[in-house]
Amino acid sequence: MTELPVAHPIASPQPGAAEYPGLDAWRDLPVVQQPTWADSEVHRAAVSELSSLPPLVFAGEVDLLRQRLADAAEGKAFLLQGGDCAETFEGATADKISARVRTILQMAVVLTYGASLPVIKMGRMAGQFAKPRSSNDETREGVTLPAYRGDMVNGYEFTPESRAHNANRMVQAYHTSASTLNLIRAFTQGGFADLRLVHHWNKGFTANPAHSRYESLAREIDRAVKFMDACGADFDALKRVEFFASHEALVLDYERALTRIDSRTGLPYGTSGHFLWIGERTRQLDGAHVDFLSRVRNPIGVKLGPTSSADDALRLIDKLDPQREPGRLTFITRMGAGNIREKLPALVEKVTASGAKVLWVSDPMHGNTVTSPNGYKTRNFDDVIDEVRGFFEVHHALGTFPGGLHVEMTGDDVAECLGGADPIDQHAFLERYESVCDPRLNHMQSLEMAFLVAGALGKRP
Repeated sequence: MTELPVAHPIASPQPGAAEYPGLDAWRDLPVVQQPTWADSEVHRAAVSELSSLPPLVFAGEVDLLRQRLADAAEGKAFLLQGGDCAETFEGATADKISARVRTILQMAVVLTYGASLPVIKMGRMAGQFAKPRSSNDETREGVTLPAYRGDMVNGYEFTPESRAHNANRMVQAYHTSASTLNLIRAFTQGGFADLRLVHHWNKGFTANPAHSRYESLAREIDRAVKFMDACGADFDALKRVEFFASHEALVLDYERALTRIDSRTGLPYGTSGHFLWIGERTRQLDGAHVDFLSRVRNPIGVKLGPTSSADDALRLIDKLDPQREPGRLTFITRMGAGNIREKLPALVEKVTASGAKVLWVSDPMHGNTVTSPNGYKTRNFDDVIDEVRGFFEVHHALGTFPGGLHVEMTGDDVAECLGGADPIDQHAFLERYESVCDPRLNHMQSLEMAFLVAGALGKRP
């Protein structure tokens, strides 16, 4: 993998940081995709403050998620992970958060019916404030400034002041994540998550003539909901749901500062989110990200692109999941529609033969990014769906379980990905393209994906 020049963070742990053998070994290893903080005193103060703040998530919640993911690894559940490419502080409003949660819940209802399995609901939310970049800098009209690395690091506005790396933004990311989690917990534990209400929202989707081909599945779900109502079903699972938060563990200063030692077990947990993943650009076996995340108890994901080999996968298992613990390790494949059927089988075959119980999840977004004729970064909906279809085909052929979806999406009516049954064309980008990083499926495209995947799940062997 081609990497940016190494940027070394501060070389010693901060006062008040959780102490546990090996947690700071990453500081002596090659580390990539890290900010270059402009002011060391501001950096020290920010990390010290983060080290003293309450955890964003709790060890018991993390352990519960690991159990749920173990079920998925055994083919007894399905993971739906969705949300923004890069969250922004400005976008952390009640309306936008509720729209994202609502879309994930709507997708989950359809997938639950199609799979006849529980669906684990997880947002790329409450922490997805940092992004890896292919270049350190960005040049516009002869002016070169640092690239935008997400609101945790710098601002999107193309000015020297905005693009400077500011460690205080890590503290702002913490507080924005805390308020986001607050809202998520309120939404998912109250009437907002009631299955009957969520299904009612989906009726609006199928009422659109462009989506009429999904009406028969929607009618089947409707009959099932009415049957439960007629039976007087009113159990808790109808009214509230478990919802977990995840993000790419990219900025290691932030992740280390929010690591806590669980008083029950004496083990370290990353309390910035329930599920943390390592990106395609940071999965070096001898690198800082893999080492650090190998030492926390959270369920861990790793992105695997088309250059990943079966040997890479096996070595990652040895490093991140030496005990072969179901629910511990998720491989998130991002091959591209043109590669998935050719590249994935060897990985799945060798990992399965090794006896490891990893969860296989498809990220059909990142391998299918193109530039539209009018210059916007975009993805074609048909390519996204074809990669999901190829992911299912490979697993069905090998007798293994296609365990989940990892999708960049929003609950808003944006225009960023081309196509869909109610198609978005490039001209819509001029008025409705809002992403500060990668293009996302909009609300309707996300639901269409859920109906298409539900059909594939219903046909699994």
